[in-house]
Amino acid sequence: MKVLIVGGGGREHALAWKLKQSPSLTQLVCAPGNPGMADLGAQLLGSGEAGHEHVVAWCAQERPDLVVIGPEGPLALGLTDRLTKLGLLVFGPSQAAAQLETSKSYCKAFCARHAIPTAGYAVFEDAPRAKAHLATSGPPFVIKADGLAGGKGVVIAQSYTEANAAIDEILFLRKFGSAGQQVVIEEFMPGEEVSVFALCDGERALFLGAAQDHKRAFDGDKGPNTGGMGAYAPSSIMTPALIDETMRTIIEPALGGMRDEGNPFCGVLFAGLMISEGKPRLIEFNVRFGDPECQTLLPLLEEDLLGLLVTAASGKLHGRAALRWKPGASATIVLAAQGYPESPLLGSVLRGVALAAQAHGVTVFHAGTWRDEDGALRAAGGRVLGINAIGANLQEALDRAYAGARQVDWPGGYFRNDIGWRALH
Repeated sequence: MKVLIVGGGGREHALAWKLKQSPSLTQLVCAPGNPGMADLGAQLLGSGEAGHEHVVAWCAQERPDLVVIGPEGPLALGLTDRLTKLGLLVFGPSQAAAQLETSKSYCKAFCARHAIPTAGYAVFEDAPRAKAHLATSGPPFVIKADGLAGGKGVVIAQSYTEANAAIDEILFLRKFGSAGQQVVIEEFMPGEEVSVFALCDGERALFLGAAQDHKRAFDGDKGPNTGGMGAYAPSSIMTPALIDETMRTIIEPALGGMRDEGNPFCGVLFAGLMISEGKPRLIEFNVRFGDPECQTLLPLLEEDLLGLLVTAASGKLHGRAALRWKPGASATIVLAAQGYPESPLLGSVLRGVALAAQAHGVTVFHAGTWRDEDGALRAAGGRVLGINAIGANLQEALDRAYAGARQVDWPGGYFRNDIGWRALH
């Protein structure tokens, strides 16, 4: 099968790495891809999220057997719809179904319509009204930009002053651009956060694993929210009973609700959950694999990923048995550029990446890199590498991943030293 992956981050590199293991794969093409995907032997189109016309034109001529859309941006812009109209098989939801992620206000209203447990909320376009709403409860407050903000449009405000400043940043200063046309203020939910994934074919959902991510930039869960500084799997708090409850009360009602409202959901449904007193409540939905959760879960998956994605995209999950997983644990450490997430330093040289993989048996996923004309690997984004390792248990996986991360010679980068701390203490 000829497969096109749209995207060029760590999530897409992990998808490419897993798809390359499929005996059915004959050609892998990535748009735009990255140096790590090129090292796998993938053909790079050199254009992707910012070049949809090029992608559509290439697909119309080359007719890939499957298109896998990795990031939320192309889904939000309706790339699935355009490719489906060409008669192509696409893994990824339609533009209408992607609203579960692209608009937090849409998602909250959808949850209310379908009795999906989540935090109370209010939506505002006017800053004075939003600030007045704060007086109806006490801190902490959860302040969110309504649209897509690369995982950075959320502030957990510990005071009225901090909450007011967050509202001003979103609505007045337009820190997140068009994503900040509305602000969503939510009830703060205490508990432990976990990411749950389900493979969906429009009618049915299949549990696709759970992982725990670390959003804050620095050790001790300090600093601003990021797109994710590391993750581990499986999640020890997701017991079989809790998985069943999550599927029954959150995933399946969402899938049924989207179908009933005329927007059937096909792809990966990612439910960010807060677990409190043994009960799951939805923080938010995403409509694609998480990053770095994807890099963490796929190394544990004992399945032909290509076959799974084709089955889901074809609407044929009915009767599919529960997925098989390797024993043990998986951990991913994200190496980010100094200054991330506010103003990452770009262009610095990374050395020792291949040595890290060889010496410690880790898998290195490229998230934001490029090679210059001399072959040097350079930072091209905020999150630059993901170092993944699997082990007999979480401590072993983390030890190996950290050994690999420390092997990379990169003065221009940093990483958290406490990934997995909740599970280990």
